[in-house]
Amino acid sequence: MMQNNAVALTPLIFLFAGIVIPLVAIKIRRLAYPVALLASLSAAAVSVYNLAAVLKAGTINYFFGGWLPPIGIEYVLDPLSAFMITVINNIAFIVLIHSGKIVEKEIPKHRIVPYYALVMLFLTGCNGIVMTGDLFNLYVFLEISSLSLYGIIAVGEKKAPVAAFRYLIMGTLGGGFYLLGVGFLYIFTGSLNMADVAGILSSLGAQPVVIVALSLMVLGLGIKMAIFPLHSWLPDAYTYAPSASSSIMAPIGVKIGAYGILRILFFVFGLKFVTQVFPITQVIAWLSAAAIIYGSIMAMAQDEMKRMLAYSSISQIGYIGLGIGLANPFGIIGAVLHVLNHGLMKACLFLVAGNFRIKLGHSKISEFDDTLRKKMPWTTTAFVVGALAMIGIPPTVGFFSKWYLALGTIQNKSWHFLAVILVSSLLNAVYFFRVIEKIFFKPLAERKKAQEDSPPGRMEVALSMLVPTLVFAAAILAFGLLNTILVKGILYKVLPPGLL
Repeated sequence: MMQNNAVALTPLIFLFAGIVIPLVAIKIRRLAYPVALLASLSAAAVSVYNLAAVLKAGTINYFFGGWLPPIGIEYVLDPLSAFMITVINNIAFIVLIHSGKIVEKEIPKHRIVPYYALVMLFLTGCNGIVMTGDLFNLYVFLEISSLSLYGIIAVGEKKAPVAAFRYLIMGTLGGGFYLLGVGFLYIFTGSLNMADVAGILSSLGAQPVVIVALSLMVLGLGIKMAIFPLHSWLPDAYTYAPSASSSIMAPIGVKIGAYGILRILFFVFGLKFVTQVFPITQVIAWLSAAAIIYGSIMAMAQDEMKRMLAYSSISQIGYIGLGIGLANPFGIIGAVLHVLNHGLMKACLFLVAGNFRIKLGHSKISEFDDTLRKKMPWTTTAFVVGALAMIGIPPTVGFFSKWYLALGTIQNKSWHFLAVILVSSLLNAVYFFRVIEKIFFKPLAERKKAQEDSPPGRMEVALSMLVPTLVFAAAILAFGLLNTILVKGILYKVLPPGLL
């Protein structure tokens, strides 16, 4: 019984923390961070427990109030959702450890308490989206996470409120499209439970209303995923948000939209419908291929490191979308594996950018020089590890998700998509080695002057910021070396019906 009840714990932990933080910290502001950290640690531990339980015993269902679906609301913890929850909550916990000092520096004191409350609500929404078995509840949690994100973006730089407002407009459109699609589907099937709807749709065929519903739902979630060309809100949001917000949005935020698309396409509408009856997966694959190239090219033109990473995220989201669009076992494994891998890589790199901002006061690539590797040796080492992973150098995690995606393109004989993966790796090398060159290989003629102008000695960040950065760097190598265990032990079990 405890195993079943544990399914509902993680979103409730974050929701409880989001309510408690303003109450307990209204008098003692310093309590906000410990409460958020404790909640995140608890949720991370529960998510690992739930993943182990699912891998051992199979899918776990939780029925709220004892009401059975389709009447009642259901949480479903299967290998896919359990894996996603574990990735989200553990990355969030490590990022929150890092955020303690940087939040104090970048966010006004009177906004710190509501900031942590919003982070907890954002994680509530993320957990709910992944675990719900109800199409309308997915919309509710989608709006909870989005509304929270608007707030944690807006407290950043001077341009942050404009970036948050732009995301609000796009996010509202996305939520509206998704809800409209759910409405069409409900009118046609009479149910909102995912499993129930899947059973009804399997016997109905290509009805126009079903095609319209699917198109609207994918369009709405595509905006949340920031898939090309629905990505316009993302670069400014990642760039102008506080470093702590960027560090939690980049590895987690857009993955929720990708998860929603994966869940709805293959677990609600079914493999045959989305690949043969109404081949929307081909559209997703082509848009994702465009995103991979576009994001890489735009990243090459950026001087601000956070903005470079933002456009890089558009490209990396494309890898996930491409895996979904390939709609074969290797493609799906590559996509889900890249959710983890990109989360680790981008969290590491955004933490590095935050470290630079704390110590240098900026993260402009043109102002980096070779003294940085001496002043901040561990932070720059973490950057190199993250950069090599983004390029796809073995044995880092980035190589293995690209490897499975490449196998997926070969399985489908989609040689044009294979070429996109190869070209994008070269483009990744261009913009990341540009930064590495600045930090490690400054020309000799400029080196002496740089050393004379810079203060001597190291200036590494505090351990509370350095350790999380190095944990992500170590994880990038560790999960790369252990990828076979991860794929065979977990990811083969996440494959949707029809691909097993």
